[in-house]
Amino acid sequence: MNGVNTIVDAESGILERAISADNESWSPEAARAILAFELADADLRRADELAAKARSGAMTDEERQHLENYLHVGRLVEFMKAKALLSLKAQDVAA
Repeated sequence: MNGVNTIVDAESGILERAISADNESWSPEAARAILAFELADADLRRADELAAKARSGAMTDEERQHLENYLHVGRLVEFMKAKALLSLKAQDVAA
């Protein structure tokens, strides 16, 4: 594993613990706003292109780093969306 992956995994772990902690839920407005987060179409296309290059083994180091960046952001957004869903669910149960 290279140093970048180690940093990304550590950052993702910290964020995952932060959003899944038994702290207060996010407001419904904040949760819904986070659930609306989407990557731009151009970013989705670029990530798909990079993933195809990775599968074919024809990827430069710079492209590999760009793909890691997309994956990192994707994990962060998914963690946030998970917390948003949990927040909405907790508020439905409390209501």
